[in-house]
Amino acid sequence: MKQEKLGWLANNPFYIKRFAMYVGRKCRMTLKDVAKELRLDWHTVKALDKEYMEEQLRRSPVAAPGVIGIDEIALRKAHRYRIVVSDLERRRPIWYGGEDRSEQSLDEFYQWLGAKKAKRIRLVVMDMWKAFEKSTRKNVPWAAILFDKFHVMRHLGEALDKVRKMEYARLSGKDRSYIKGQKYTLLSNKENLTLDGRRALRKLLKANKRLHTAYLLKETFGQLWSYQTEGWARRFFDHWKDSLKWQRLRPYERFAELIERHWNGIFAYSHPQNKVSLGFVEGLNNKIRVLQRRAYGLRDEEYLRLKILTCMLKEIILPTHFHEDPDYF
Repeated sequence: MKQEKLGWLANNPFYIKRFAMYVGRKCRMTLKDVAKELRLDWHTVKALDKEYMEEQLRRSPVAAPGVIGIDEIALRKAHRYRIVVSDLERRRPIWYGGEDRSEQSLDEFYQWLGAKKAKRIRLVVMDMWKAFEKSTRKNVPWAAILFDKFHVMRHLGEALDKVRKMEYARLSGKDRSYIKGQKYTLLSNKENLTLDGRRALRKLLKANKRLHTAYLLKETFGQLWSYQTEGWARRFFDHWKDSLKWQRLRPYERFAELIERHWNGIFAYSHPQNKVSLGFVEGLNNKIRVLQRRAYGLRDEEYLRLKILTCMLKEIILPTHFHEDPDYF
């Protein structure tokens, strides 16, 4: 059998090439690109986009959340922060605001949510920022607090980087050359490295015993979140902490002290009722960083707020006839 090739078909034969190019162009569009294609003013496109996102929020009112995630985002420089609160069960951001990452700023969220809806909160996922913990214990004292795995592992990654810097300062000559420029290689997950990156990592760990030990300790620590009971989780951590003896890894010792101070919020994950998708928290953070890069240079913070709050909402499917949705038109 032979099949005739048609030049106007895309690689996926269900669509024509022109439509494939149209979809590809839409996937790369910014406000400027949309304005250029539709021959509209840039400010007009932004205003229409804001109207669309406001309609998305109107159609998706915030329900009483049971599990929330709290995180902060940095607005450019000068340590300007805003707080983002997400409903982790419904997988969507529900609040963006505050003036910084203080206790008072998070209090604004609980006031906005209201006492009736706040009563439904049973678990709060956050990083180990004291202000967030104080505000949560004050406003929803019955809720359990769980410290986010990715923020904990970020602290451990920072400890590993400090060990790398200490070794770089201590060594010289060829021994130092193995460490130079290998920060990304050392801190990345092994599965994310290229073949050359894995070779460089093996060479680095073979050349420096202390970095090898620190790297293995970092890789094994993630096992803490696999235990189903507090007793086994505690036993694992005690063994991990004991392995630091005689290693001269002061940044790791400080990290272990940090875990001790926040143990109650870490082992909470071992309870069956607290098994939430922590991967969604990190995925949302990555999506927000992409939105911030796309909105770079925009001074309209309200536009960024709408982008964040609607990034997980369904698109509005426009009716084919005006009379099908009279509320919208």
